[in-house]
Amino acid sequence: MKKLMTWIIVLAALSGGALRAQSLTGTWQGTLQAGKDLRIVLKISTTDADTFKAVMYSIDQGGQPMPAGAVTLQGSAVKISVPGIAGTYEGKLSADGASITGTWSQGPTPLPLNLKRVTNETAWTIPEPPAPPKPMAADANPLFEVATIKPSKPETQGRGFMVRGRQFSTLNTSLSDLITFAYGLHPRQITGGPAWIESEKYDLAAKPDGEGQPNDKQWKMMVQKLLGDRFKLSIHHDKKELSVYALVVGKTGPKLTKSEGDPNGLPGLFFRGLGVLPARNATMLDFAGTMQTAVLDRPVVDQTGLPGRYDFLLSWTPDETQFVGLGVKVPPPTDNADAPPDLFTAIQQQLGLKLESTKAPVEVLVIDHAEKPSEN
Repeated sequence: MKKLMTWIIVLAALSGGALRAQSLTGTWQGTLQAGKDLRIVLKISTTDADTFKAVMYSIDQGGQPMPAGAVTLQGSAVKISVPGIAGTYEGKLSADGASITGTWSQGPTPLPLNLKRVTNETAWTIPEPPAPPKPMAADANPLFEVATIKPSKPETQGRGFMVRGRQFSTLNTSLSDLITFAYGLHPRQITGGPAWIESEKYDLAAKPDGEGQPNDKQWKMMVQKLLGDRFKLSIHHDKKELSVYALVVGKTGPKLTKSEGDPNGLPGLFFRGLGVLPARNATMLDFAGTMQTAVLDRPVVDQTGLPGRYDFLLSWTPDETQFVGLGVKVPPPTDNADAPPDLFTAIQQQLGLKLESTKAPVEVLVIDHAEKPSEN
């Protein structure tokens, strides 16, 4: 009985003071070898609900803060996700709570990343991030000062839209693609027009007039004007009941991280391979728009009622009906037991949201006239 009591006392110590001594709170740093050495800093604290939260910095890449999603400590196992860059850190906390031996995953090959707890005196200096660009005046009505439109190379695969500072560009985009971007529509919401609006592909590069960084609405406004000027596009709007997916909140509630990015800034929704979508500073409307234009075969209507912007990571195994809008053929499924779930399951499990198949009246854009673009 005395020996049993001794073990009970030891276990109580381990589950109390010893584990508290192993708390993750504090500053951790280590060097990631990713082709070149990258110094990584993790600052971990606790929330009012007594859960962990963390911010990651890659100080050799500018030092911008990257908020973590879930941070867990189970026994000595540490797991931290960084949804905005589709990254995950997994490691083992040492018995003295002074180091973590682990790996960083941001793709198919995990890389070693060992962290040490540091003090204010021994911590690496985090550089001040560059000042955000001055925004364009909210009431500005900009247009593209310079714009070039060239036929895409026939061998080009996929398609893309890119904003870098004040530079806007597209790759391998049809007039139909440009319309869906400019008006926030699914291709099924576009009717009329000649057959070439889908078959002819173009690369576009443009720069706005005026000063400052345009917001999302202003970029779309400029593309609308460009379509009228260079493609001689004329349209009218209508309403039609279509099969849609309604994006709603699941029964367990949303599992999303509030973004600390600029509330007036552009969202970051860039695929890291088929079925891997990290999101930064994105609204639910942004997310629905990305799913309808790039992934799904019908419009997606945001009915979550969730305001604000979020960071998250969605990872799933796509099927052959998805990514048709990007001109990508999804490979057949594998027998890998560790493969992510299908899209609908992943949205529920990872985001706490749900896609419901339904019918709803949606906006339809009717093309009255279009011409192939004028020469540059």
